[in-house]
Amino acid sequence: MSTHPPTTPYPRFHLAFPVTDLAEARRFYGGVLGCAEGRSAPDWVDFDFHGHQIVAHRVDRPSMAEATSDVDGRQVPVRHFGAIVDPPTFDALAAKFRAAGVRFVIEPCVRFAGEPGEQATMFFQDPFGNAIEFKAFRDMNRLFAK
Repeated sequence: MSTHPPTTPYPRFHLAFPVTDLAEARRFYGGVLGCAEGRSAPDWVDFDFHGHQIVAHRVDRPSMAEATSDVDGRQVPVRHFGAIVDPPTFDALAAKFRAAGVRFVIEPCVRFAGEPGEQATMFFQDPFGNAIEFKAFRDMNRLFAK
């Protein structure tokens, strides 16, 4: 089952990232995040991440960066990917992830409160240390507001 409407406009992004266990990647991305699985091979599997293609590549050992950056008073993992969703979807995902026992790097919260870029955000890691962010803007027209 696709996680996006069939009319998702182009362009879409593609992101490949390292994992050490494809079965665990399938459990997390397919089971916990609800991403439909696409093509695969013995050393990789792709997933439908809200209409975008992400690909887990099996490696012998992870090469994860630990770098963080201060964003509105919180240390955000620099190397991350994610999706921008509407506020009701954000709330539903936060509840789903909590129920699944996901440990948040940054708990669901609002950052830049009262500013043009006000947004809800949450960060967590997959089982291999890849950081994932979901965010929601009350007004999508403010996505790039200064």
